Amino acid sequence: MATQTSQSTPPESTVVEVQHVNRWRELLTSEDWWAVWIGFILIVGAAAGWIGKVPKLGKWDTNPLDVFYSGDQSLWIPLLLTMLGLGLLFTVANRLIRGRVGAYPLGYLVVFTLATVSYLLAHQLQVSAYGLGYAFWALLIGLLISNTIGTPKWLLEGSCCETYIKTGLVLLGAEILFSKILALGGPGLLVAWVVTPIVIIFMFNFGVKVLKMKSKALTIVIAAATSVCGVSAAIATAAASRARKNELALAVGMTLIFTVLMMIFMPMLIKGVGMDPIVGGAWMGGTIDATGAVVAAGAFLGEDAEKVAAVVKMIQNVLIGLVAFVVAVYWTTNVERTKGAPRVPAMEIWYRFPKFIVGFVAASLVFSFILVPSMGLEAVEAEVLKPVTVKLRGWLFCMAFVSIGLESNFKELASQMAGGKPMILYVVGQSFNLILTLLMAWLAFGGVLFDKVF
Repeated sequence: MATQTSQSTPPESTVVEVQHVNRWRELLTSEDWWAVWIGFILIVGAAAGWIGKVPKLGKWDTNPLDVFYSGDQSLWIPLLLTMLGLGLLFTVANRLIRGRVGAYPLGYLVVFTLATVSYLLAHQLQVSAYGLGYAFWALLIGLLISNTIGTPKWLLEGSCCETYIKTGLVLLGAEILFSKILALGGPGLLVAWVVTPIVIIFMFNFGVKVLKMKSKALTIVIAAATSVCGVSAAIATAAASRARKNELALAVGMTLIFTVLMMIFMPMLIKGVGMDPIVGGAWMGGTIDATGAVVAAGAFLGEDAEKVAAVVKMIQNVLIGLVAFVVAVYWTTNVERTKGAPRVPAMEIWYRFPKFIVGFVAASLVFSFILVPSMGLEAVEAEVLKPVTVKLRGWLFCMAFVSIGLESNFKELASQMAGGKPMILYVVGQSFNLILTLLMAWLAFGGVLFDKVF
């Protein structure tokens, strides 16, 4: 018996070697790593000029087909090339991640088409004026399909929401330029970096200890979405805490609804009470949960307020990676660790860490310290960011929201809302966030702690 046992049990060195090989295999089979690879393929292609301008659909009033034209220029061919180019990259990734292609290409084409329809609806002039952006329509279209006729299995093959949005987050890192962060210096850092961790800790403890929410993952995802930057932070934190997709969908849905409301009513309130527009811009930059909505709201207060709001939000976006890292460490060492269990080794934390955050940080460093010094800030924004990476990120996010809707069910979402606790958590947390951020914005930009920026 002893001989059989020794023969059937592989030597420890062999087990370690197999684990080492599997870790290297993850570079080609992990969804997180493929988000990094595709993100940097797109970044290199954009910086080298290999990728032409990515189409941004136009506005329309009465004729929906006007969306496919920019002035006299047709967007059909650039749109087709964008669809095929992204489709090829994600099909290769899907083959290596899942070991097969299956119905992915067909599912992807339908998801991209639904994303195009979402943009079309969002770009109608009256709809756009109300702030109902592509994310709202993409999520709504996906939910309508999944909760009426049901999402077919072949379509689910192409609704890889995590792959799309993780790749989009890598591209988002390219927009986090340190030169812009330093432009506001101490005031911007005070508003963005002091308030955010306080709000996250407050909301997590309030949800777990006061509301007694059963899912700690849902609690931390809502907290991150509220305090950092909405959907992007929710996705990163959900990956770090291994939240379920219906939990992520719930957090995203609440965030989108309140983002639209805050974008409309906060500028009205700021003007109504006669608040300093710069203080108001910083306040909105630290509380409204989407960069696009922040810019739109800031524009109501003037050019300077818009600039302050956008940069404060950009500084806050830097925390996406840090928050995801801290959540991954906390979940590994506390939430998922049973009492009496041995301490988790440091490498296990690395294995659990969302690798696309590495791409997010790397993209920021590459653009900030390589491309901007070599090309100049204006050239980077005019030739790389605005015409390519920013628009590609928009398409990836739009497909991700369609996918989240396709994979979500109202019954599952309703079960997460039992007792209204997630809504209470959001409202209480956002109220605390609004009050604390307003105080910090006044101290930082009102001439109290620092000289006025403008």
